Amino acid sequence: MIDKLKIAELTSAEAKEYLVDEAVVLLPMGSIEDQGTHAPMGDYMAADHVALDIARAARAEGVPTFVAPVIPFGGRDGFISSHGGMTLSAATLSLVLEDVIWSLSEHGLKRILIINGHGGNVAPIAELTLRLRHEKDLFIPSMYLWQIAYALLRDIRGSEEAAKASGHGADPLTSVGLHYFPEFLRLDLLGVPQTDLYARGVNVTGFGTITYDGVVFQAPVTAAETAPAGVWGGDPKYCDAETGKEIVERLVQIGAGFIRDHVGRGFIGD
Repeated sequence: MIDKLKIAELTSAEAKEYLVDEAVVLLPMGSIEDQGTHAPMGDYMAADHVALDIARAARAEGVPTFVAPVIPFGGRDGFISSHGGMTLSAATLSLVLEDVIWSLSEHGLKRILIINGHGGNVAPIAELTLRLRHEKDLFIPSMYLWQIAYALLRDIRGSEEAAKASGHGADPLTSVGLHYFPEFLRLDLLGVPQTDLYARGVNVTGFGTITYDGVVFQAPVTAAETAPAGVWGGDPKYCDAETGKEIVERLVQIGAGFIRDHVGRGFIGD
């Protein structure tokens, strides 16, 4: 097997030799948004790094696995308020992802796993992959990294410590960033979670939610109104590179195992 992991680095001759029907292609996705005053906005970088590590581990399990170029622009949500952020509408993101998958499937590459690093991508991915299953008989799962990581944090740090650090602008992304690219983080600029925030006179209780009379309503609340410092829930001062390393190791183990047992087999049972 060739050492190259990224499809972009293959020559055309290498692509014809190695990108065969049995190959698995990982599609990393993320966003460019406020991840806290201390963290780089391009969380897609973390998704790309994790995808490459998963590909290495899957190859060690005997599955030829390659990584497509990352889609850096996230689906539009409340983070449209992020200064310098760049987003795609759900319709545009769905079309971009569909065209990428079409390009791969036209050449017989149908063993695909989406490595997602942004909550705003979840709904467009779900709508598209369900439609592709019905229209093209393509079965394409996605791995929402940070949703999985929140659960892993409780095992890694214990429930009490995980609760202190878990949240937007904190864990898991800050610890993962400290593991992969500490040179991009500015810990001297750490923000803190804020409470008692209001939008249009109503108490903000989360990304896209407000509360009245003890119940939660969905509302078009922006991230700037929910988390002015980009931090919501956990406090990034509790994040560290060692935790990031453990999160990544667990994500890679899960991802590679899923590829070995299912994606690499084309989801065909015994």
